[in-house]
Amino acid sequence: MKIAVMGAGAVGCFYGGMLARAGHEVVLVARPAHVAAIRADGLLLDTQTFQERVRLQADTDPAAVQGAQCVLFCVKSTDTESAGQAMAPHLGADTVVLSLQNGVDNAERLQALLQRTVLPAVVYVAAGMAGPGHVRHHGRGELVIAPSPASGDIARSFAAAGIPVEISDNVAGALWAKLVLNCVYNPLSAITQLPYGEIVDSPGLEVPRMMDDIVHECMAVARACGVQLPEGTAEAMLPLARSMATQVSSTAQDLARGHRSEIDHLNGYVVRRGEALGIPTPTNRMLHTLVRLLEKRLPAPPRNP
Repeated sequence: MKIAVMGAGAVGCFYGGMLARAGHEVVLVARPAHVAAIRADGLLLDTQTFQERVRLQADTDPAAVQGAQCVLFCVKSTDTESAGQAMAPHLGADTVVLSLQNGVDNAERLQALLQRTVLPAVVYVAAGMAGPGHVRHHGRGELVIAPSPASGDIARSFAAAGIPVEISDNVAGALWAKLVLNCVYNPLSAITQLPYGEIVDSPGLEVPRMMDDIVHECMAVARACGVQLPEGTAEAMLPLARSMATQVSSTAQDLARGHRSEIDHLNGYVVRRGEALGIPTPTNRMLHTLVRLLEKRLPAPPRNP
C-alpha cells in the first residue's frame, strides 16, 4: 500500500515509520528540518522494544500525497482547514483519508472542506520528537477507526505492521473518551512540564481529586451532546499515567518548542460546548485559561510580507 502522512510530527512519524518498516511505500509530509534529516539518514524509530533507522520518503510539499491509497492526516487541530486545502487538489478519487488528531470534530471539519468521506480515528500512542528525524515511542500505539468499505483492509495491513486497530460503531464515544484523557493530562503536563507519572505520583497534593473534577465536567458535557461514552472512561485516568509514565503531553511539547497548542480544541472545546448547553465547567475553564496565559509568553508569529 502507498501511504502518505500529512503533518508528520511525533504521531505521524511513529505510524509512518511502523508502516514503512513493514514494507509499505510511505511518504511523510513534514517540516523542513525533519525532511532533511530523514532524507539524509532515514527516520530513527526509537521504540520501547527496538531502535531502527527506517528508509522512507519525506517531503515538505503537500503534493507528495498524490498517488497515495491512504492518507493519515496528523496535523494539529488548529491547522485542519489550511492543511486540508493544501492537500485537496492532490487526492485521488479513491484515496482513503483518516483523521489521526486530537479533539472530537476534526474529521467532520475536514470532511466538510474536502467534500468526501473522512474516517475519524482515535489514537492511543505516547510519542515525541527527540530531534529532527528522530521519533521516540513511550508506550501503546493502538487505533480505533470507524467502519467503512476500506476499514477491514486497513486494519489488517496495520495489524501486520504492529499497529492494533479496532473497528468501532461508536467512534464518537471513543473520541470523547480520548478527549477526557486529553483534558486531564494535556494542560496539567503543559503547566508543570512534567510527565504523566510524576503528575499522578504527587503525595500530599489532591491531584486525583482535581482530575475527577475535570473528568466529571467533560462527561456531563458529553452526555448532554448525546454521546455514549464507553464504560470505564472515568476509571481509565490513573492507569493511563502508569502505561505512559514518561510521556509529556503534546500541549507541553508545543509550549516547550514555542508553538501555540491545541488547548482551544481540548479543554476550550468542553468549555464552549458547556456554555452552549448550560453546563458549568469551572475546572476546565481554569486550565484552558492558564495554558492560554502561558501561550502569551511565546514570541509573536512572523508577519507575512
